[in-house]
Amino acid sequence: MKFSLGTFSQPGGSRFAGICFDEQVLALAAVHAEAVRGGARWASDASVLDLLQDWDVNLATMRILVEQLPSQHPLAVAMSTLNVHAPVDLPRQVLCTGANYRKHVVDLTMDMGVGPDGLEGDALRKWAEGMMDERLINGEPYVFPKLPSAITGAFEPVFLPVTTHKPDWELELAVIIGRPARNVRREEALDYVAGYSIVNDVSARDLIARTDYKMLGTDWLRSKSSPSFMPFGPTLVPACFVPDPQKLRITLKLNGQTMQDESTADMLFDVARQIEYISAHVQLWPGDLIATGSPAGNGTHYNRFLRGGDVMDSEIEGLGRQRSVCVKEGRFN
Repeated sequence: MKFSLGTFSQPGGSRFAGICFDEQVLALAAVHAEAVRGGARWASDASVLDLLQDWDVNLATMRILVEQLPSQHPLAVAMSTLNVHAPVDLPRQVLCTGANYRKHVVDLTMDMGVGPDGLEGDALRKWAEGMMDERLINGEPYVFPKLPSAITGAFEPVFLPVTTHKPDWELELAVIIGRPARNVRREEALDYVAGYSIVNDVSARDLIARTDYKMLGTDWLRSKSSPSFMPFGPTLVPACFVPDPQKLRITLKLNGQTMQDESTADMLFDVARQIEYISAHVQLWPGDLIATGSPAGNGTHYNRFLRGGDVMDSEIEGLGRQRSVCVKEGRFN
């Protein structure tokens, strides 16, 4: 039986880890005794991050446990009655892969008119497409960190700070690591994935490039890590229930209008290649999150950025849905 994991709370209550199935949530603590008899290695108050530290054993135990649960468990409650927090609360490291969807980068090239002098229209598009083809063959992923303090729940508000005039959406497939990973070969990389989820890598477009001293390049701190700039969840879907992460439809609607609608097949560097690249440079730990890039259809393409009152409805096939209402911050919030 397919299930997922999440972090929840009753209104006014403490957070707890839960097993989710058919929009129902069963607190792990409620089945702790049965889990321990089945070989589980988690405490009754274990978090999802705790479970990920011995993921292979704990996943196997949960799969057996879920199969033994009654179809209508008396202690299960509707997810809609709970506060839904980030499923991993919180990852120790968040890494984001930028410019990783072919059509997205080509569209940005066209929208911004960035290319060799004299090229425009179809000629510029052909040049951009050729550049992406060359990058796929000889290039590498482009990865940067984002602070975990930017993470919020899948149904929590996104606060738009006064420091930016161009806050933008970037719906992305999230990869959650399930084993310590260092110098992993791409042929084995997916074995290190605990599961998948949804993130929105909200970005302040006008704060990415430093203008005071252009040689500094990009400024990911101020452009990516404001509080609430990464809605995460609603749940973590174990990798065993996602047959191919490169065949998932990814969709974002703004106030009901579809803005992003693409397949993860359009990634330049797939999930396995990203893990290979990242683990060659840093140590990955269980629970770490990799945001794998965003497809075409960001606000930059439409010249339409987030405003107070906007509602983003996001979905990735098989991984659930998010709904984020945008709230404009005051200077002294």
